[in-house]
Amino acid sequence: MKAPALELAIQRASRAAHIPPDAKLRAWARAALARPATVTLRYVAQAEGRRLNREFRGKDYATNVLTFVYDGAPRGPLCGDIVICAPVVAREARTQGKEVRAHHAHLLVHGLLHLQGFDHETGNEAARMERREREILARLGFADPYADGPARQPAARVC
Repeated sequence: MKAPALELAIQRASRAAHIPPDAKLRAWARAALARPATVTLRYVAQAEGRRLNREFRGKDYATNVLTFVYDGAPRGPLCGDIVICAPVVAREARTQGKEVRAHHAHLLVHGLLHLQGFDHETGNEAARMERREREILARLGFADPYADGPARQPAARVC
């Protein structure tokens, strides 16, 4: 099966050395998509992550990933932005005993699933989204990110 078309613009507003290379980010993004998409992926530092979360979600802290959905028509191409806060990714990976690269992959997949309409507001939605995350990450060679139980981190979908 051919992967859906992907236009992925990658912006690095963080100088964190642990941000994966563009080729890896593109491969992970393609693995998570079921439809064509135009996406901007922006890696940010703590201050920008906090500002965006405060401005768009009313939460005054930097969160790990934010997804901004611009066009989610049921049949057309997807369009949106994904913002990942690099220092939060590193801190969470360290705290949870995960490889930072694996956590980057998980959060990118998580953000792209939000772009495709997945959510985790209810138990059933969360179970469905986590199941899909596990499937994609396993195909990419990563361990189950929920192996020690669901680690409900602040992650958001902003429409």
